[in-house]
Amino acid sequence: MGGERRKPRGRGARRNAAATSESPTRLTRRGKLLVRGGAVLAVLLVAAGGAGLWAYQSLDGNIHSADIDGKLGTERPTNASPGSKNILVVGSDSRDGDNGEYGKGLTTMQSDTLMVMHVAANRKWATVVSLPRDSWVRIPACDRGDGTTSKAHQFKINEAFALGGTSGEVAGAAACAIKTVEENTGLRIDHFMSVDFQGFKGMVNALDGIEVCPETAIHDKKAHLDMDAGCQTVKGEKALGYVRTRYSVGDGSDIGRIGRQQEFMEALAAKAQTKLTSPAALYGFLDSATDSLTTDKELAGIKPLTALASELKGIPGDRLTFLTVPNYPREADVPTDKANVVWQYPQAADLFSSLAKDREVDKKTVEAAKDDPLYAATVRVRVLNGTGKPGEAAKVANLLRTAGFTVTGTGNAPEDTDKTSVTFSGDLEREARALASRLPGTKAAQDAEAAPGEVTLTVGGEFDGLR
Repeated sequence: MGGERRKPRGRGARRNAAATSESPTRLTRRGKLLVRGGAVLAVLLVAAGGAGLWAYQSLDGNIHSADIDGKLGTERPTNASPGSKNILVVGSDSRDGDNGEYGKGLTTMQSDTLMVMHVAANRKWATVVSLPRDSWVRIPACDRGDGTTSKAHQFKINEAFALGGTSGEVAGAAACAIKTVEENTGLRIDHFMSVDFQGFKGMVNALDGIEVCPETAIHDKKAHLDMDAGCQTVKGEKALGYVRTRYSVGDGSDIGRIGRQQEFMEALAAKAQTKLTSPAALYGFLDSATDSLTTDKELAGIKPLTALASELKGIPGDRLTFLTVPNYPREADVPTDKANVVWQYPQAADLFSSLAKDREVDKKTVEAAKDDPLYAATVRVRVLNGTGKPGEAAKVANLLRTAGFTVTGTGNAPEDTDKTSVTFSGDLEREARALASRLPGTKAAQDAEAAPGEVTLTVGGEFDGLR
């Protein structure tokens, strides 16, 4: 497509062109995986070998390592698919150092982007799942790194990185984020990558900017951004502001921002592939990329990152899937909450269960669920206590209300049981499955004697919380 500018589609700039007269920007699906999964850094590191041994050693020393092994505890999901890999990728919105200009009013560390990349054990397919930062989920108890431990509670998912990073250490921030993702998805996270603001700006500047084409002017004080409508090249603070802006573009949702970030990174990778032909330009780009990168100990180095890149490059282009976890506005369950989203069940649980078992995901099936969401508020639940412990039904009822479900009443089960169960009668199978999918290990079962018009949750002695 040469120097032709791509026209934007949809919200904001649906197509962000990075084209110059000498550099096409169209990506293969393989390239998109590497970008959207955050592994574009690893791909580009492959080229570092051509910069000489001195460059290799310098870049290898740039990559920061965070030891999280002792911070994750023992209550973690089991690895149901040995050989597969789940990598948590975090875009860090830290407010320390040079990033302080974006506001000191926030917790020390923030996660601006969160996604999980699943690489199949046979290396023949992969799926990247974006987790909106405004996802309302359960945050487990986390070590803050300052001698205190937070209590488990419900909040937006990006708070996990902030809680664990209270002391400013990426290891603690990553550990809390991993624990949160594991608890809410059931996936065992094997590795993590974190990239901060300053490195992003350095990569863009090394490429002399990226062209974007917003349909309307953007004025966002929070993102430090003032842009006219139309195609233009952005770099430095303006490039950073463009990928961070939210409320001033489209519908103001984090979902829209995720799309803009993915498109921008596609354009960045495409331009890097064609523009970085000289050792000096390549080194400048890689220096910024690696200096902003923090990984777990096993990935912290040029060799392990390039090994990962090699595995990804071998995946066929038609076996790559890019998704955002099925979700809907939490306002549908809690009218006063107009800022957050909740994951859509049972689709979200089915998605993560498939990945945990290393089963390839059907993107069309996942996306089709968005057209007919089942709001938790429409699921009427009666809670029965089968534990023999006084007050358990009331406790679980409160958890359900917090999650948006409508609790019709509580009571005692006819007999005590260890196993938690969900039963229904009539045509409430969909509602029962939505509830059961949030209770690990629980299946919905039809019972002619179940109360009509509501789903019955019997809390057993082995009840392990609500996902």
